[in-house]
Amino acid sequence: MKLISVKLNEEQHQGLTKLIKKGLYPSKSEAIRVAIRDLILREKGKY
Repeated sequence: MKLISVKLNEEQHQGLTKLIKKGLYPSKSEAIRVAIRDLILREKGKY
């Protein structure tokens, strides 16, 4: 995997942290990967 840095504002960071605490994702990295995957699929017209 490639490593990238992402800057989030406070609201985005808190929202991401809440998803992890709810157990929806094992890590922030995984949640961000899922979001990027879904964005790419949507942009390709697969959603």
